[in-house]
Amino acid sequence: MKLSKLWVAFLSLILLIGFTDKINAQAENDNTTYLVIKNDGSRYVGQIVSQDSREVILLTKELGEIAIPKHEIKEIRELSTGEVNEDGTLKTSNPFATRYYITTNAQAISKGDNYIIWNLYGPDIQFGVSDNFGVGLMTSWFGSPIIGSAKYSLVRDKKIGVAVGTLLGTGSWASPQYGIAVPFGSFTYGSIEKNVSLSLGYGAVFGPGSSGGSPLFSLAGMNRINGRVSLVFDSFVVTEDNEVAALIIPAIRLHSSPDKAFQIGFAGVAVDGELLPIPLPFLQWFRKF
Repeated sequence: MKLSKLWVAFLSLILLIGFTDKINAQAENDNTTYLVIKNDGSRYVGQIVSQDSREVILLTKELGEIAIPKHEIKEIRELSTGEVNEDGTLKTSNPFATRYYITTNAQAISKGDNYIIWNLYGPDIQFGVSDNFGVGLMTSWFGSPIIGSAKYSLVRDKKIGVAVGTLLGTGSWASPQYGIAVPFGSFTYGSIEKNVSLSLGYGAVFGPGSSGGSPLFSLAGMNRINGRVSLVFDSFVVTEDNEVAALIIPAIRLHSSPDKAFQIGFAGVAVDGELLPIPLPFLQWFRKF
């Protein structure tokens, strides 16, 4: 009887040691990825090394191990495999990042990522038809002109984007006999929220008894400095008869949520070597739907 109890105790100890080793092995090989969002909107992606009542130690691929005080953390969320890029960064669905102020970059909005921009002069609606193709419609509050847009992203790499597109417009009810066509190509270097773009195109205007056009190009960029603020630069340059005129718009974009943003720009016109500031701010409200 005593021998049987001894064997039971021995076997129980062996099983307990094996179960403990299994738990420790799982803990050491835990590759679960988490998203940590701070109160200021900053986001970090990585594996939780340890945590206590004071702080969370997060192992990230970009910064290594970082300690985040608990009182600064707004949310900790486990991420699925499909939400994380191969380099360990978070896959973002931010359709607003495809636009600067007037121009667009070579990045494509994903399928179903639709949004509207409310401008002081009128609405601008964009639709993600597929992961590489988007269309849009913009107009003034008076319904004139009406301009349609289409853009197809040929290359969609981590750091490089190449796209072609066009704008087609009409004067609608006010001047139906007049129209515009602006075919363009864009090259973008950088990530979806930190990039620089060069766009080249040709603006053609046509109507009864008159038509013309001129080359256009744009240099633009964006840098999201934290979860709530992005710095944006846009330009629109027209060349005709060896003369150059440029609209330059530095702007600040404020992200209130993934579905909402507000942008304010301060524009100037460069003509004949002089920069003439526009006294009114350029305002935009972004809404995803």
